[in-house]
Amino acid sequence: MLQTVRVRGDERAIKNPVNIRQLLADLMSTALPRSEARMLLSHVLKREQAWLVAHDDHELSTDELTRISALAARRAKGEPVAYLLGEREFYGRTFRCTPAALIPRPETELLVDLVVACLSSGSPGNSRNNPPRVLDVGTGTGCIAITIALEHPHALVTALDVSADALALARENAARLGATNVQFLESSWFAAVADDASFDLIVSNPPYIVPGDVHLSQGDLRFEPAIALADTIDGLESYRQIASGATRHLRPHGVLIVEHGFDQGESVPALLREAGFSAVTTHRDLAGHPRVTTCRRGG
Repeated sequence: MLQTVRVRGDERAIKNPVNIRQLLADLMSTALPRSEARMLLSHVLKREQAWLVAHDDHELSTDELTRISALAARRAKGEPVAYLLGEREFYGRTFRCTPAALIPRPETELLVDLVVACLSSGSPGNSRNNPPRVLDVGTGTGCIAITIALEHPHALVTALDVSADALALARENAARLGATNVQFLESSWFAAVADDASFDLIVSNPPYIVPGDVHLSQGDLRFEPAIALADTIDGLESYRQIASGATRHLRPHGVLIVEHGFDQGESVPALLREAGFSAVTTHRDLAGHPRVTTCRRGG
């Protein structure tokens, strides 16, 4: 019996049974990177990648070969690995991913690092009797809000998103990871936030790509929700909305932390200064790019 593997339109007949070593070689011959081939195979077999290495003579069933072939074909068309696997690791935890929300990025961990450091610094609103109130604007998978809630279990975290599907995904992630101190609200920017609500810390990784940018039609971005990637005007509209809302809902001397594009290291801080925020500081990611800006309300 022959098992057919179809990748990039090619049909390759390989002998069945076939072992892990042979299958990886066959998949790599179709230009699928070895690391991705291992991730897909690990997902199908429900085994750690270390197990694949130690048992590369393990023979796969016809069903397993069919499933790995289907995933490889989808990847060859550009579908993100995180959507194929249905998950992505972020800050040491596994978050469920679907096309309803942006895939968590490693560079966003810098934003969380800064939030965690801020909440651990002994600033006001950081005790059992006076828990810090944190607002995440545009939560997506919930990776930022949930991570903050788990790193600081005494914090009271509110997460907003305009997408009902994204909020359903975020709620699922919160339930799976045991983040019980997060409230999720469907909201266009700050619309669903009570007028008298105030927060010690507001965070956001908003859409910041300029509409029509060529990157939106390339790579993984083609499959992610456009509403989570690009704003409606010039790449800065999200920050205008956030600055306006933070002015109303941040407590005096409260902290605003936003992620932005590597090429917005001057424009976003300038916008925040113009909006009246102080102590505006931009932080670089591991690649050396300006990635996150922090600031405070008032002097």
